[in-house]
Amino acid sequence: MSVLPMKRVFIAALKKDRKYILENLQRLGVVEINADAVKDIFTGKDGEADTLFKQTDTSSARTTFEKNANLAAQALAVLDREVPVKSGMMDSFAGRNKMSGSEYESLVNKRDEIMDVVYNLNNLNKIKAEAEAEIPKLLNQREMLAPWLGFDLPLDYKGTKHTKAFIGTFPTAYDQSALQLAFAEKAPNVQKVDISIISSNEEQTCVLIVCHNTEAKETEDALRALSFARPSLPGLVPAEQEKSIAKDLAKQEELIASSTKKIAELAPKRSEITFIVDYFTMRADKYGVIGGLFQSKRVFCITGYIPERDIKALDTAISSKFDCVVEYSNPSDEEDVPVKLSNNAYATPIEGVVSGYALPGKGEVDPTFIASIFYYGLYGLMLSDAAYGLIMVFATLFVLTKFKGRLEDGTKRMMQMFLGCGIGTTIWGFIFGSFFGDVIPKFTETFFGKAVNLPYLLDPIKDPVTLLGIAFIIGIVHLMCGLGIALYTNLKQGKITEAIFDVICWYLFFGGLLGLLLTTEMIQNMFKFSINFPQTVVTVFAICALVGAAGILIMGGRESTNPLKRFLKGLYALYGISGYLSDVLSYSRLLALGLATGVISQVFNTIAVMPGGNLFGLIFFIVIFVVGHTINILINALGAYVHTNRLEYVEFFGKFYNGGGKEFVPFAQNTKYFTVNENNK
Repeated sequence: MSVLPMKRVFIAALKKDRKYILENLQRLGVVEINADAVKDIFTGKDGEADTLFKQTDTSSARTTFEKNANLAAQALAVLDREVPVKSGMMDSFAGRNKMSGSEYESLVNKRDEIMDVVYNLNNLNKIKAEAEAEIPKLLNQREMLAPWLGFDLPLDYKGTKHTKAFIGTFPTAYDQSALQLAFAEKAPNVQKVDISIISSNEEQTCVLIVCHNTEAKETEDALRALSFARPSLPGLVPAEQEKSIAKDLAKQEELIASSTKKIAELAPKRSEITFIVDYFTMRADKYGVIGGLFQSKRVFCITGYIPERDIKALDTAISSKFDCVVEYSNPSDEEDVPVKLSNNAYATPIEGVVSGYALPGKGEVDPTFIASIFYYGLYGLMLSDAAYGLIMVFATLFVLTKFKGRLEDGTKRMMQMFLGCGIGTTIWGFIFGSFFGDVIPKFTETFFGKAVNLPYLLDPIKDPVTLLGIAFIIGIVHLMCGLGIALYTNLKQGKITEAIFDVICWYLFFGGLLGLLLTTEMIQNMFKFSINFPQTVVTVFAICALVGAAGILIMGGRESTNPLKRFLKGLYALYGISGYLSDVLSYSRLLALGLATGVISQVFNTIAVMPGGNLFGLIFFIVIFVVGHTINILINALGAYVHTNRLEYVEFFGKFYNGGGKEFVPFAQNTKYFTVNENNK
């Protein structure tokens, strides 16, 4: 287990080589650039900046590149929606495409041509979207026009020289007599008026009302009182409007069809568009870095952090190819150096679990290896079915083999982690004799008349107390290992007092109390063992507990100078033993989840064999078996993952680990679709 040692790197090179050096750094991905450190170098003690080396404002160029990347992503989304690529569930594991350096340069030279395709796709999508938005409007107009189709005058007809025409609707259903009566009530003095109903339904009545000019004002007031409204339609004859709408609908549908066809014709350009998304994303990242560099007319400078093991790779990529100065130095104690973990193949998959909690802080050890020793076993004990474990093993091995060399690092580590969890589950499953629960004896007894039982070392359902004891033993060992790492860390940092009174005293106190508990009749009866401890051993346990308690009581509040406060803080520290006991009890979840998996399996198996050993019973068995165990493995595999992490984070890390380290984030190819392999020309 280790945190990679970091070096500070300083690079000074000719400005004419800036593009190529930054591209090499980006592809190499081993340097985290620290612009603030460069600023410190070129800023005097009085805070005034160097007049020779200055920073360049690259925000405009970076905005342009980000805009191009967004436009390309939008074009790609158009293709994905209109011409989706058929992909299976396993394709998500394929990772990014690998591209040779020559392929990369070829596509870079075509970037303007590809952007033309991007603009074209986005424009076609805009045309199609506008046409799709126009169709509901036209349909709505046609629907509004339907009640007027029998009317042969323009809807904006105003009347003649001596008459005034009102064309519109009432929000109520009227027949001829009812409408005339309602109008007469509102305009009793109007005599020269003609009311014609064009159409009428439950929602509205469409009318043409003509009156003499001398009575137009009174007529209009009466109509307003009856909630009369003029139609919000163009002033054409309705039949002509309908023809115009039909033409517009046909035109919009043609635009949609032609745009869709043209978009489909551009589908072969999908891979080039994915490239351009990543290309401009990389350029935006690069110009973000350039904006933080200090540059003179002919020279630019970079400083940052690099893992010590990658120095040779950087020298090969930069120093041997360009006229530049590359210097390495040790970071100062005050620097917040980024953290990168390095572990063996067994422990590396658990790095994601550790970083999910926190990376090691300054002076802390990397807990990944010790955590991995327990992780697979804890997970396996909670899932504890050999068949489930083998399914996980073969599934993860299939992915790791099929996509070898293409899996992203994070996905690969996750698959390796679940491979280890599957192995742990398989081992515990055979210890408990659980293979899809008790499906083998139930199936053989139902369909062959004789039960076949798997051999086992422990049946957790019949003997849960023994499993509880095993869970407590694992928990105690786990916690003591956590204290051991705390002891190692304190000794490494020269904190002898902390090592003695914050760790060794707890070892003595907790170990002594545990030994005394083992001598009690209650514990021995509970866990079905009988050991007659000699009185000397009991005395040793008691002395250890007393010595440890005394050390904690006296030194637990050592930072206080006031004797009373010191005593009270020591007493409170001694009360921390309750935390240790509750931590040990937390490991009972190993029993609970292990039993849950087995019991649920047995329930599904019992239901599956209920119809008996006939043909229908076999079909019923297969259906319940597949559905039930699929549900069981999904639920309990997730539960085992959550609770294993909890035991690591809360009980284990809580004894020694604070975290707080800053992740090492190198200047690299933050691409989504491809990576450049310089070794493949």
